Amino acid sequence: MTATVSDFYYGPVTPIAAYLMACLGAALGLRCTTRSLRRTHQARRAGWLTLGAVSIGCGIWTMHFIAMIGFSVQGALVRYDPVTTVLSLVVAIVVVSLGVFLVGYRGARPTTLGVAGVITGLGVAAMHYLGMAAIRTHGNLHYDAGTVALSVVIAVVAATAALWAAVSVHGLWASLGASLVMGVAVTGMHYTGMAAVTVHLTRAPSASQSSAGLLAFLLVMIAGPLMVLLVAAVIVMFDPEVVLGDGTWGDTASVSGPAGTASPAHRGGRVPPSHAR
Repeated sequence: MTATVSDFYYGPVTPIAAYLMACLGAALGLRCTTRSLRRTHQARRAGWLTLGAVSIGCGIWTMHFIAMIGFSVQGALVRYDPVTTVLSLVVAIVVVSLGVFLVGYRGARPTTLGVAGVITGLGVAAMHYLGMAAIRTHGNLHYDAGTVALSVVIAVVAATAALWAAVSVHGLWASLGASLVMGVAVTGMHYTGMAAVTVHLTRAPSASQSSAGLLAFLLVMIAGPLMVLLVAAVIVMFDPEVVLGDGTWGDTASVSGPAGTASPAHRGGRVPPSHAR
C-alpha cells in the first residue's frame, strides 16, 4: 500500500531552520572565498578556499537533515543508516571543494564556471539522494523521474550561481543578499526532490511516525557539521578584511611604522614624497 508522506511533521519549524542553515553556510562560504581572492600566498589562499568549501558543504548537508527531521511516513518508523549518512556529508564537501577550487584559481570564465557548476550541482544532488538512500523504513521509496530531473536542474543552477557569486560578489551586504538567494535555491532543490518521493509499505501500518530515537540520531549527526560552521563563523568574524571588506588589510598588514604605528600605505594614504624611492 502507498503510505501518506509528509515533509512538515513539525510544521514550519524545520523548513525555516533548514533555510537559515543553508543561508549561513552560503554566507560563510562567500566571505571565505572573497578573502582567498585577496591572498597571493598560495597556502593561505588554499586555506580560505578550503574553509569556504567546507562551510558551504556543511551548510547544504545540515540543511538537508534538518529538513529531514520533518519527514514522516504514516504508519511506519523511519531510521537512517549511519555509514551512508556520513558518506553523504563527505560527498557534499568534496564536490563543493572541486567547484570552489576551480573558480577560486581559474576565475569565473564561462567555461570554468559552467564545468564547476555542473560538477558541484550534480554532487549536491548526489548528496541529497544518497542521504535519502540512507533511509530505512518498512517500505520502498519510489521517485518520479521528471521531478527528480527538475531537482537536479535546480541544483546545477543553484551551484553555478553560488560559484559565480563566490568570485564576483565582494561587498559584505551584497554577499549577505546573495546568501539569502542561494538559501532559497538550495532549500527549493531539497523540497523539489522530496516532492518526487512516494513510499510503498511492505507491511501493514503498525507504528506511529513520532520517534524520539530518530530525532536524537539526526541531532547528533547534525551537531558535528554545525560545530564546524560555528568555528568558521568565529574565524570570519575575527578577520577584519572579511567583515569590513577593507582592501587595506592584506598579507603585508603586519608592516608598521615607528612605535608600532601603521605605515602610511596601511593608513590608506600615499607615501609622502620624502619617503619615495
